[in-house]
Amino acid sequence: MSHLDVNIPSAFDPFAEANADNSGAGTKDYVHVRIQQRNGRKSLTTVQGLNKEFSYPKILKDLKKDFCCNGTVVQDSELGQVIQLQGDQRKNVSTFLVQAGIVRKDQIKLHGF
Repeated sequence: MSHLDVNIPSAFDPFAEANADNSGAGTKDYVHVRIQQRNGRKSLTTVQGLNKEFSYPKILKDLKKDFCCNGTVVQDSELGQVIQLQGDQRKNVSTFLVQAGIVRKDQIKLHGF
C-alpha cells in the first residue's frame, strides 16, 4: 500500500478563461457611459474606457458641438482619461460613438438611473 498511483483532481475554475490575460476572443473592453447627479436637477455624463489610440480632445470637441453642451477631459489616476459632459447625454453619446465607428454597440455599457 505504500506505492499507489492516485490522481487527485484539481479544482476546476469556470472563470479561468475570462480572467486569462492572453485570451483573445473572450475578453471585451467595455466603454462605460455613466451619469452622476450633481445638485438639484444638474447632472454630469462621464465616458471612460475608450481606446488610448483615440484623441480624447478631438472626440470631446465633436461631442460638445453635436450636443450643444460643455465638457472636459479629466485625467484620473485609476481610470485614465475620462470625458465629462454637462447634462444627461448617455443616449446621445452611445449613438455618437457607434455612428462614428469608435466602438461597437455591444461594447457600450450604460449606467445610471
